[in-house]
Amino acid sequence: MLRISKTHSMTALCSRNLRTTAAVCQRVPMSKFDPETDVRENFARLQSNVDIVKSRLRRPLTLSEKIVYGHLDEPETADIVRGESYLRLRPDRVAMQDATAQMAMLQFISSGLPRVAVPSTIHCDHLIEAQLGGEADLNRAKDINKEVYNFLSTAGAKYGAGFWRPGSGIIHQIILENYAYPGIMLIGTDSHTVNGGGLGGVFVGVGGADAVDVMADIPWELKCPKVIGVHLTGSISAWTSPKDVILRVADILTVKGGTGAIVEYFGDGVESLSCTGMGTICNMGAEIGATTSIFPYNERMARYLVATERGGIAEVSEKYKHLLQSDEGAEYDEVIEINLSELKPLINGPFTPDLCTPVSEIGARAEAEGWPTEVKVGLIGSCTNSSYEDMTRSASIARQALSKGLKFKSLFTITPGSEQIRATIARDGIDKPLQDIGGLVLANACGPCIGQWDRTDIEKNEKNTIVTSYNRNFTGRNDANPNTHGFVASPEIATALALAGTLKFNPETDYLLDSEGNEFMLDTPYGDELPANGFDPGQDTYQPPPADGSDISVDVNPESNRLELLTPFHKWDGQDYHDLQLLVKVQGKCTTDHISSAGPWLKFRGHLNNISNNFLITATNSENGAMNSIKNVVSGEFGPVPGTARDYKAAGIGWVVVGDENYGEGSSREHAALEPRHLGGKAIIVRSFARIHETNLKKQGMLPLVFANPADYDKVQPGDKVSVLGLTNFAPGVPFTCKLTHQDGSVDEFPLNHTFNDNQIGWFKAGSALNKMKDEASA
Repeated sequence: MLRISKTHSMTALCSRNLRTTAAVCQRVPMSKFDPETDVRENFARLQSNVDIVKSRLRRPLTLSEKIVYGHLDEPETADIVRGESYLRLRPDRVAMQDATAQMAMLQFISSGLPRVAVPSTIHCDHLIEAQLGGEADLNRAKDINKEVYNFLSTAGAKYGAGFWRPGSGIIHQIILENYAYPGIMLIGTDSHTVNGGGLGGVFVGVGGADAVDVMADIPWELKCPKVIGVHLTGSISAWTSPKDVILRVADILTVKGGTGAIVEYFGDGVESLSCTGMGTICNMGAEIGATTSIFPYNERMARYLVATERGGIAEVSEKYKHLLQSDEGAEYDEVIEINLSELKPLINGPFTPDLCTPVSEIGARAEAEGWPTEVKVGLIGSCTNSSYEDMTRSASIARQALSKGLKFKSLFTITPGSEQIRATIARDGIDKPLQDIGGLVLANACGPCIGQWDRTDIEKNEKNTIVTSYNRNFTGRNDANPNTHGFVASPEIATALALAGTLKFNPETDYLLDSEGNEFMLDTPYGDELPANGFDPGQDTYQPPPADGSDISVDVNPESNRLELLTPFHKWDGQDYHDLQLLVKVQGKCTTDHISSAGPWLKFRGHLNNISNNFLITATNSENGAMNSIKNVVSGEFGPVPGTARDYKAAGIGWVVVGDENYGEGSSREHAALEPRHLGGKAIIVRSFARIHETNLKKQGMLPLVFANPADYDKVQPGDKVSVLGLTNFAPGVPFTCKLTHQDGSVDEFPLNHTFNDNQIGWFKAGSALNKMKDEASA
């Protein structure tokens, strides 16, 4: 039995308010910012629902099933079939990062509701560009984004959402430190919300419209996930880190292998991983398309809860531990075996997070493939790897370099995940050796990981290599340069390769030269799981919502180029779609970065018309192999995708986009669904979708359709007219017919599948999920 320090006990948590009654003094809040909540009530509800479901299903449940089914709105009657049925769920809370929170809050304002129904928070982390260093970049961002920060601050205050100011840190690290706990269900408007699974809860990335549903007290829909088990044996050691676990899983499952599934880790090997290490593994589960990832509750999680002043939650979790692990005999849809004792350091990339190579082989492979072997920049931190443990392990390498008179051969940046991490590593001198050998500490924000990087060390479009401890490395992701070869690895590998300046260095076997020309090998990195002197919270960056915000004004200037109130989309006219124009047939990988670029475009996330000018500008047109160059049938000329779509809209011409496999993988950004709807699109027809993007399209009244036969993609030709037939009999599981009329007059017909249920068909008919919500509220 775990023993929890009385310093963090329930009694201590209650003693801070001497005026509370004896009953209230037993309360265990969900967080110190939510004093009126009680996790014991949440666990009791979880237990009750799980008991009901188990009595119905009469079989053992996996961990993720317990938490997901434990949040069912109506467990007595819910249809529960993995991979088939849709579940109506009641998440415990909502979290939104500032880039997506703008549209989420604009939609919530449009709903006409007075206040959020569940605990909700807004986090300012996406709009801070890395340029000069932490403080300078933060001050610059506060000035440039003043209008947006004021909107989010006042909207949060008026509608009851907590507001984390710029400089507080990355949303996922803030959640782990304050809001995550075993058994919780949290949805967040960012794909890497899944990071929280490292603390034993179900954390799912969604679009803003889904967040609005939950904030409006409407059950949230999720297709009943399949469950992939990852059985971990052995233990990690030496240069191997938790990051290497998920790099291997990505290698096995690829970028779409987790789609529609929760990845659940289990086995004796789990005990060798820290809580934050488990968070790293869950974080990158987004890169395999997984709904989320999760670990069973254990002592490492309890230690982290105590260290972050949530010992009361650890005590309650111990009581309900049977809910926080799989039942004996529970079955998985697939099981992956990984022996951690045999796992070696890995590096994934370039251009995709599932291209895996052992660090010992990457130099030779890079030379064979023609990838640049010189490492121009090493970058550590981000939401994936910025824990105290990560920073201390990298610092141990930096101290060795200092003792040998060396500095980084590459440029090097350090991104603390939160103000708490920044303050703690500064207090403990962890950041100093990294800076002393040439590292630059950036702001507590996403920065280069999401393309917020004013990079000046290379020429435009220069072919080069960077190594990061981030999670995503799509083309142009970090610096908008399509020729930057981004590789993803652990912080310690990124640090070692930046020290050597080349991919051809294997720290486990190769030598470096000290300042006097003598050979030496780096010792195995080491670090502390948690700070011996506790965490330093640093500056207070949290703004709690007032008890009553009804008198607060939220203004949106009609002349603003950053913010724009939303106009409802038109309802479906009740007819089939006839002779829609093919806008573009996209060739190859098309992520949400291709559909709606980030980087400099992030500043328009609150202005739908302006941000729509980035629609599909980096996707490849199959007709000519070019980006942002498509045939405009109105003008007869080739032009940009957004401009062509606007011309069609102005001419009353509806259009469709045709795409390839796993269309919309990557970020949860719903702008990738809002933009085609705003520009006059009717349908997106692909070989397969990524989960979040498919849902986002449905929410906005678009038709996400899939070729019943993937080979029919090849029948689509430039200039085609596309008809979608069968809409007048729209029903779950009933395919549509696609009729292609080619420019020579010939015709092809074939079936198109969809995954709409009855409720989602209602979204389409109403014009959007938000329209349907408002219609029902006024009925």
